[in-house]
Amino acid sequence: MITAIREVRRAKGLTLDEVAQRCDPPTTAQTIGRLETGTRTVSIGWLNRIAAALDVDTADLVRLPDRPEIAVAAVLDGSGAQAPRRPASVVPPRSEPGMIAITVSGGIGDYRAGDEIWCNRLAPGAYAGALNRDVLVPRPAGRFLFGRLIGREGDKLHLLPLGAGARQQVVNDPAWIACAVRLVRAL
Repeated sequence: MITAIREVRRAKGLTLDEVAQRCDPPTTAQTIGRLETGTRTVSIGWLNRIAAALDVDTADLVRLPDRPEIAVAAVLDGSGAQAPRRPASVVPPRSEPGMIAITVSGGIGDYRAGDEIWCNRLAPGAYAGALNRDVLVPRPAGRFLFGRLIGREGDKLHLLPLGAGARQQVVNDPAWIACAVRLVRAL
């Protein structure tokens, strides 16, 4: 099996030891190195552990012939754009089951017209994981509220809508919410 463990690790700026320590349970840098180079067989269990340590999907660590990769030409930081120290690539975004999208038709907050906001739907038990994140909340009569989830008290969610001067909104017991996880923006 051809993996992209090394490319993803380098793209995240992590050392072998950092990835090894992030694994659950922790392992050694040597083991991660052997799995990267193919000198040790990569099982599904190892792929899942390493994906969790790198905070990516397991599928992002497997190279498939029909999955294009995009070469990284430059790295941008506060001092400008520089050539990458090592060859690197990124994988285009892909959707996951249950995702929903929001299209932006007019600029508001950090979002611009033409943006796509990809969101994961969450059940009530998972709302706490969306604190301080932008969320979409269904309202009666086919309406929605989109804003930053700033608090939760029992069944009440406190949201701060986007835009200057917006007032906090309280929503009682929504059946689901959708947490923004990816911004797709055409330049």
